[in-house]
Amino acid sequence: MSQSCFGNESNNVMEEGNVAPSFGDTNIQAVQPSPESGSLSMGNDTFQSVRRKSRTKPLTVDVYTVQCNCCYKWRLIPSLQKYEEIREQIIENPFMCKSACEWEPGMSCDVPETISRDGTRIWALDKPKIPRPPPKWTRLVQIREEGCSQFSDVYYITPYGQTLRSSVEVQKYLENHPKFVLEGVTPSQFSFQMPTPLEENYVRKRPAQSSKRKRQD
Repeated sequence: MSQSCFGNESNNVMEEGNVAPSFGDTNIQAVQPSPESGSLSMGNDTFQSVRRKSRTKPLTVDVYTVQCNCCYKWRLIPSLQKYEEIREQIIENPFMCKSACEWEPGMSCDVPETISRDGTRIWALDKPKIPRPPPKWTRLVQIREEGCSQFSDVYYITPYGQTLRSSVEVQKYLENHPKFVLEGVTPSQFSFQMPTPLEENYVRKRPAQSSKRKRQD
């Protein structure tokens, strides 16, 4: 059966205890603000999700999914590297089910999706066009406990194992290690943009500035 195609999203799923970042697109309905216009449109974001259960250590992403630009079904991505490639190019090169034939022969819009937003995981919206990290570098996303002031922390692990937590640290590291600059590494290859949880109350909301002033008065 033929289908008309428009829109696109990419998504990633996070599970406790496993270390592997991920990113994707908008919510399960595939409706989100367009990065160009700010209006509602289909696709071009990234997602992550975390399985709900008691835990004592940070959540990290270990499953990656992308939403088809045609049928809007979620497709599992086999690796972080492939996911980062798709996320970086998703606006210029929207994802289609047939693209998954690269790792899953026979994939098409007629194949049922194997993952969906069913309430067992925490899903988050990631931005499109986040650049892939330089070779031998790793970008990590760790999810905070519910009720924290922000949803997650983003880190970069250098080839030597150091952890960088901000653009300022990246700039300073490259200045102190010109070897990487000579290899073509630039600050533009790093993004500390964190994903946004789809659960409205997951992150503790800060009181409005006007409310603070009233209390002070």
